[in-house]
Amino acid sequence: MSESQAAFAISLCDGIGPKTFYKLIKYFGSADKIWENLNSFNYKNVGMGKSVFQKFESHKNSFDLPFYLNKLEKAKVVVVAITDVSYPDSLKKLEAPPIVLYCKGNLDLLNTASALGVVGARKITSYGKEVTQKIVSELVAQDIVIVSGLAFGVDAVSHVTTLSEMGKTIAVLGCGVDCCTPLENQGVYEEILDKEGLILSEYFLGQPPSVGSFPARNRIIAGLARGVLVTEAAEDSGSLITAEESVKLGRPVFAVPGPITSHMSKGTLKLLKQQAKLVSSSDDILEVLKIKGQNSNLPAGKAGVKIASQKLKLNAEERRVVRLLESEPMTLDQISKNLKIPMVKLMVLVSGLEMRGTLINTGSKINLII
Repeated sequence: MSESQAAFAISLCDGIGPKTFYKLIKYFGSADKIWENLNSFNYKNVGMGKSVFQKFESHKNSFDLPFYLNKLEKAKVVVVAITDVSYPDSLKKLEAPPIVLYCKGNLDLLNTASALGVVGARKITSYGKEVTQKIVSELVAQDIVIVSGLAFGVDAVSHVTTLSEMGKTIAVLGCGVDCCTPLENQGVYEEILDKEGLILSEYFLGQPPSVGSFPARNRIIAGLARGVLVTEAAEDSGSLITAEESVKLGRPVFAVPGPITSHMSKGTLKLLKQQAKLVSSSDDILEVLKIKGQNSNLPAGKAGVKIASQKLKLNAEERRVVRLLESEPMTLDQISKNLKIPMVKLMVLVSGLEMRGTLINTGSKINLII
């Protein structure tokens, strides 16, 4: 059994969570040595109780690796163990990082250097929705990857706004990666995968959420991100846990001020009193993180297109068209299908962008002018 497979096998043992796993690693040196050498003579040396060791022994004797690998393959899920080179370094800085990550979608996002966590209230107000959409749209225009938890409210608005702006997003779940909780967000879940986003979890397939799984999920959001933005939150909001995890990691917390008369602003006001960075636009975040987004990694021509499109004061739908065409020229029909914009409306948008010198219609395809 490989090191990665051993870590995966151990992670499935009832009673062995991240904290116990790292005690075992410290004692044995590697996951495969834990799997091979943990026995009735040495389990007490790492502070493991008898009942947990008995569970491990039973699990090891019955563990069927091909069975689990087959389930993962059918679900199109990739396991990334902490022993793998592709495991994010930023997550390793957590006090108890996940032993494994179950991933669906675009694995290239796992180690992005320009990710920001965006979290907040589940019972979002119209103000919270407006500011979340505004700031996320601005961040996506700079190619910032948005990390959130696919819950109601701020999470869902963050993911949906990112996708509508043709950006990339990571959803971290508090249940199995093949499940969508809440079910009402199933459409968002599927769109994230369709648009080359990433969905991940530390829980095996089919595992339902529990009371403790959401705080555990929040630490992963903080661990993957360069910082955390809270756009709206009540005083007891779970998003404050994510902010706290970011502080523990020495990473900045950003908060949007809200009406002092609203109980849905008490959490963000509390964060601001605790030295969170006040945010009124994406510039407040980008200046602190010194992130230029992923534009700087693009070839000169593509970077020029991005910079030009940002200087043009485009509306949201025009930006979506321009961002789509950054990858390759497309026909009107292809653009309409990708963006789900009615053909008549799209023709008006394209015509307007042509007149402003942003696009050219060659008759067969629409091209960006670089």
